[in-house]
Amino acid sequence: MRIVDALIEVLKENESLTYKEAYLKIKERNLYQFGAKDPEAAVNAKLRCHCEGLDFPGASPVKYFAIVGQKGTRNLYALVQENQEGHVEKETLKKKNKPVSEDDLLPEEKIDLTYLFYKNNIKRQILDHILECHPSFFEQLVVNLLLEMEYGSDEMSGHVLGKSHDGGIDGVIYEDKLGLSKIYIQAKRNDSSNTVGRPVLQAFVGAMQDVQKGVFITTSSFTKEARNYAEKQQQKSLKLIDGDLLSELMIKYGIGLEKVQTYTVYKINEDFFE
Repeated sequence: MRIVDALIEVLKENESLTYKEAYLKIKERNLYQFGAKDPEAAVNAKLRCHCEGLDFPGASPVKYFAIVGQKGTRNLYALVQENQEGHVEKETLKKKNKPVSEDDLLPEEKIDLTYLFYKNNIKRQILDHILECHPSFFEQLVVNLLLEMEYGSDEMSGHVLGKSHDGGIDGVIYEDKLGLSKIYIQAKRNDSSNTVGRPVLQAFVGAMQDVQKGVFITTSSFTKEARNYAEKQQQKSLKLIDGDLLSELMIKYGIGLEKVQTYTVYKINEDFFE
């Protein structure tokens, strides 16, 4: 019997258990002989690896358990089962918001949370640096980003237009070598409180004239009306990139960043040890 099988057995007889309680039940019934130095941690790891709603590098795609509440500072786990339609249901009280206990987190989950905190900090720094730069720098930046994302026929396919083009078009990407297909770009370097509304998008679409594709990039965000307007466009294909997505793309494609250190996260190959 595996640890996960032992956990299923004890949870069949108990509505919910913390990982410490589950360990004691397994030990009490002698369902599994632990060889690990920290058997409670081994039980916690199995619960979380097979827990619905927990996705991290070492998590299993097969889910047997769900977090259904807390007991003190510990998460309570229960079995999940599939109904006739194949949907997963909790056998105990359902909760929309899964509680997070710092004590229950696995090391790799803590790495994920730390990295998320670090990444959000880098994204804020990126936007702060952009706001401190000249507007023409931002126009060149967004053209470089789209070229790095492989829009355009080659690295010379993107150009900043700025004030030289009527209608406020800041840049253009030529998708083919003859320039028969173009993407117009508008770049707005706004602070977070200065959102982009529908009238600004309407002006951009009007300036696109015979060009069918446009990308509007801002360091702030778009109003709901602006997003609805872009989504309902039929004659033009309009993509909106706000500050959060812009910084995300700059991280993904390494624009304005240099790599300092890379860490590898491992998981145990269960097949090897069995």
